[in-house]
Amino acid sequence: MARSQGKDLRPVITLQSTAGSGYRYVTRKSRRNTPDRLRIKKYDPIVRAHVEFVEIR
Repeated sequence: MARSQGKDLRPVITLQSTAGSGYRYVTRKSRRNTPDRLRIKKYDPIVRAHVEFVEIR
């Protein structure tokens, strides 16, 4: 059975590039371990470099 998005322990989140390319990753995160917005360095293929990605809602 599907749970509601608001109560899900591991919700699907979108990470957007801070380089301004508009590139996005879609992943899941644990609300228990990271309740704040996620900031992580990942590869942006448009810029061809590792840049910081931030969680958007």
